[in-house]
Formats: sequence, C-alpha cells, structure tokens
Amino acid sequence: MDENSKLDVDLIVVEDEDRVDLMVDLRAAEAAVGDSVGAQTIVVVLDRSGSMAGPPLAAACHALSTLVTRLRPQDSFGLVVFDDTADPVVPTAPVGQLGVAQVQAAIHGIGPGSTTDLSAGYLLGLSEAARAMGPDGATVVLVSDGHANAGERSSDRLGELARARADKGIATTTVGLGLGYDDELLVAMARGGNGNHVFADGLDDLVPALTDQVAGLLTKTVTAVSATIRPTECRPSGIRVVHDYPTALLGDQLLVHLGDLTGGESRKLLVEFDIPQAAALGVKTVAEVIVRYTAVPELEEHALTLPVTVNLVPGEQPPGGLASGAQTPDGQVPGRLTAEALYAERSLQQAQSGKRAAIDALRDGRSEEAAELLGAASGALSSAIAAVPEELREPLEEDMAELGRLESLARSQQVERTVKSAYESMTSIARSRSVRHRRSRRTYMDERADSRGRPSTESGTQRS
Repeated sequence: MDENSKLDVDLIVVEDEDRVDLMVDLRAAEAAVGDSVGAQTIVVVLDRSGSMAGPPLAAACHALSTLVTRLRPQDSFGLVVFDDTADPVVPTAPVGQLGVAQVQAAIHGIGPGSTTDLSAGYLLGLSEAARAMGPDGATVVLVSDGHANAGERSSDRLGELARARADKGIATTTVGLGLGYDDELLVAMARGGNGNHVFADGLDDLVPALTDQVAGLLTKTVTAVSATIRPTECRPSGIRVVHDYPTALLGDQLLVHLGDLTGGESRKLLVEFDIPQAAALGVKTVAEVIVRYTAVPELEEHALTLPVTVNLVPGEQPPGGLASGAQTPDGQVPGRLTAEALYAERSLQQAQSGKRAAIDALRDGRSEEAAELLGAASGALSSAIAAVPEELREPLEEDMAELGRLESLARSQQVERTVKSAYESMTSIARSRSVRHRRSRRTYMDERADSRGRPSTESGTQRS
C-alpha cells in the first residue's frame, strides 16, 4: 500500500462449510506532528424544555461554554435551542468572527422553556449546518434530557432523516442527559447520522461528553469512509453485515457507511457470505470490496478495490482457510489479520447481541433475565479471551468488564441506567473507537449512594 496513504486497509477471509467470513480492518494513519485538520463546523442543538430548568440547563451551558474554548478561530460554531419552537441563539459562523466571549454570553443567557419539539430543533440545526459547512462537512450535536412530545417523534423517521443528511456530509451525534431521555430515538439518530451516542448519567458528565466529541473532530484524518460489497463470479446466496453500521442495498451491491476516523483509530467490518451448495469447486472470487474515503486535510478522494478470493473444496474435505488474494497497490498481500483476529471480532459482536437482548428484556420488566443474558455474554467473552493471543485480548477484556458492570446494574433493578449504559456501549463498540477519554462510569449519584451505604435509586418518570 502507498506509504503516504491516510488509510491502511487489510482483510482476511475464512471458509466454514457453506459460509465465508470476511473481516476488513481499516486503520487511520496517525496525524503527523504539526498536521492540522481543516476547519470544522459544529452545530449544537440544545433542549431547553421545562425539565431542563435549574441545574440541568446550567450544567449544559457550562459545558457549551467550555466546548467553545476548545475550538480554533477557523472552526465554525452554531447553537440552536428548542422547546415548543426552535431558535438559532448563535448563528453558525467561524469562532474567530463570532468572538468567544460573545458566544459564551449568548450561551449563559439561555433560559428554560416549555414542551419538547425535538424535531424542530434538529431540523433547524441541520439547516444551519448545511448553510455553513465547508468541504470537511459538519456535525450536529443534539443534547436532550427528555422525550419529544411535539413535532415528529418517530425514531425511524428521524433516523432516516439523519442518514439522508449524513450522505450529504452532515453527521449527527446525540447526548442524552440523565435517566429520562428517549434512548431509542437518540440512538437511532446517532446511528443513522454516522455519529456517536453518549449517555451523560450525571451533570458532571456533560463537559467530557461534549469536549470528547470536539477532540475527535479536531483529530480526524479520514472522512466519509464507506465499503461497497459487490458480488462477482461465485455469487453468494446471502450477504450479512455483522456490525451495526448503516447499510443500503444498491441493486446487487451492499453499501456500508463507516463514518469518519480519527488519527490512529481502527474500525472493523465483519461480513458473512452464504455460498450455494451448487457452486463450482476451486479458487473463486466471491466478491469485491471497494473502500472509499477522503483524506483530511488534503480532501483527496481515494478508492481501493480488494477481491475476496476463496478455495471451494469438496464436502468430504475440511473447509479451507485461504486468506484473501486481495493485493494492495504496491502488489503486496496484506497480512496483519489472522483467523484468531476474526474470531475475536465475531465474539465481540456476539456480546453486543447479548446487550441488545438484555435491553429488550429490561423493557419487558424481566430484569433477572436481562442480568442472566449479560452474564452469559460475559462468560462467552471469557472463553474467547482464553482462546486468542494476548495481543487480541484488550478489547474483549474491556467489554467483559463492561458486561459485568451492566449485569450488576440489572440485578440492582436500575433499569433505565442499565438500558442507557448498554446503548452507549453498543454504539462505542460498533464504531470501534480506539481512543476515548471517558470519566469513570461511576457517577456522582452512585458515589453519593455508596457513601450512604445503600443502592442508588432512579426515577422512571418521563420528562417533558
């Protein structure tokens, strides 16, 4: 591969009877010393409905005031607030033009309102982002503590809107504050918008939640990463993407949106191909994987085409383990990935399915079953850890610890905290963030409860 490329791409193919597993590993180059990404455009959409009155709104304003100081003069910032209507408190423009002090004064002048028309705020935020964004695109960051009770409230429709805008270069990240927000809605918007979903359990979580997102934007080295899977001579009878990425079927081709990558970040894509029993034997090309991305700050578009080649053998022979015949532009066959790495990634994604099943159980009032599902997922990861080399264990160990924390929350009947933590964890794993600066997941509420020697309590009240 061109040593100056901003994205290293490797893949492996492993055959298992009538199924072929493909894993693509994308690794963004570390930003060189002195490198700077292009000007970024960030529009924050802030809920100021009645439930935000008092400490929540004050904490949000403090977090936004801190966020502005992390931006560079060339970066554009905008702020939209919403209750029953939406208002552009800070029209989107370069920070150097707006003035940090003036932006902070506008932020601290925000007061609480009434009902929650989240869609009105989001639509205005998208409009502001489209008006002001540069060639690097833009990011809308929506912050809410409640449920939408006016305007469009469908998670499917708002998720589709986020996906349509992501196709035009506008990503959506969502931050849910406290235990009363609509996690299904905010997760759908973040997933469709190629962004992150962050659970800010307590007010102290808001500053790191917002500044972490800005830090990621200011260190990205590639943007608009996608993978197109195109069947070729040995056409599979089925194709499945194991990771929870936005996908689109374009004729017989499957397009997978992978978003942006920060310097040094790795993201994986695991795909299953069903091979028809009548397929001819021998070395065959099952598909091509076409990886497209734009390098930052050069804004140069790149495309790599990698053939997925397998060795189909008679049924009485053991399945093959032929690595893909894909070659990089310099003629070398990639070799970083192994069958063990594919097994580790599959195990990690199966654990995410356990979290999804646990969320469904919690929503149905089956907390004990949810705890058992999380415990089983943790046990499966423990077995996987024992079966893979040491260099592959860290992400599995981290997620096993997270599963243990979620299981403990479920057993203590902290339903909303468990659900929201599980959603955030699933989003983080899906996007494979390699560097994520998080404060301890134990919030001040947990610490205060522990200091009193009793379990934390939570309210299931739906907020306005």
